[in-house]
Amino acid sequence: MNIDQITLASRLKEARIAASLTQEQVAQELELPRTAIVQVEAGNRAVSTLELAKLAQLYGRSIAGFFADAPSAEEDVLVALFRAAQVEGQDLPWQTEVARYLEICRAGVELERLLDRPPHVGPPSYDLPLPRNVMEAVEQGNLVAEQERRRLSLGHNPIPDMSDLINSQNIWASGAELPEDMSGLFLNHSSIGLCILVNFGHPRARKRFSYAHEYAHALLDRQDAATVSREENRRKLPEVRANAFAAAFLLPRTGVWAFLNARFKAGPSLIEQTVYDPAAEQNAEEVRASRRAAPRSQVLTYEDIATLAHHFGVSYQAALFRLKSLSIVNEAEFTELRDKEQFGRQYLELLQVLEDLEGHDQRKPDREIVSQVVHLALEAYRREEISQGKLRDLSKLLNFSAKALVMLAEAA
Repeated sequence: MNIDQITLASRLKEARIAASLTQEQVAQELELPRTAIVQVEAGNRAVSTLELAKLAQLYGRSIAGFFADAPSAEEDVLVALFRAAQVEGQDLPWQTEVARYLEICRAGVELERLLDRPPHVGPPSYDLPLPRNVMEAVEQGNLVAEQERRRLSLGHNPIPDMSDLINSQNIWASGAELPEDMSGLFLNHSSIGLCILVNFGHPRARKRFSYAHEYAHALLDRQDAATVSREENRRKLPEVRANAFAAAFLLPRTGVWAFLNARFKAGPSLIEQTVYDPAAEQNAEEVRASRRAAPRSQVLTYEDIATLAHHFGVSYQAALFRLKSLSIVNEAEFTELRDKEQFGRQYLELLQVLEDLEGHDQRKPDREIVSQVVHLALEAYRREEISQGKLRDLSKLLNFSAKALVMLAEAA
């Protein structure tokens, strides 16, 4: 859509305010005088493409969002969700559950406002075009996963807790009772900020993957108010892209190779070394050496795959597919190792760690999101921003003992 400079200026100003940034802070980030930002927001100065890209990243918005058609009124987030899930007009138990979660998010947003905390604008969004084919979707997912790991300084190490990581990026995240065929959903609305819910009934490894999958939607598909990940949608390109992101984010290329190298596995059968000698540069002489690896020492077994899966907290198949996508195993090896998945599970069970991947969380599904809002409530009460009556109202929403909540607030 073509919009005039005044409209763009207004949207940039609104985005800056929503990101809790001053004109001076923005000017410093863009290495411009503050008067330049004043003129941009007044519609008196054109903004370059490079400046717009920097502003979008700084405000956690997509460039396209600044030029999108402005709706006459923002669609209710539940309406957008139920339309995305194709359950409009129905009354299913999970819809009530999600509606309660959204009320908790709204309560959290209100408490954050009282505490003068920054809004839940989330991490920077990646403004990539929609993929045109599967290969492009996979490449985009891999690229963003590597960039996001660098941005978060994760190195090649396993991620201890995906929900904690997402929460640290200013996104509400929690498990929820969802239909079996629904692995998770992502919501983006001015009333709640960004929110990710994953199927609490799925095993731990599956939930970790779902968190990473929905995190990809938060990074790449923020133009939609609601994204629902269901089995029937798995071949759609944004879903393929999110799956590729999740695999690369949870099992980084360098991390997988570091794991295999530590086991002396998956290397070449012939190892060659060449030593540089500065004294021999004139005649291009070189010192070379080679040796063969011990027979069958480089072969990957089901035990390697199971241990790799446990190391990174993913399922056996997720680990195996990642090795295939990195061209570490060929088609024949992939098939053989997939046929031996049961041995991998038995191996982990023998070590009493299978529960780490296939077990189910026995705690309350909403504990992550409730704990965040309880923290805000205690802080708000301590600073006399809310009353005991408000605490009691919150306790009903959070399914928390009012007496316990007031007692903890008084002690804070």
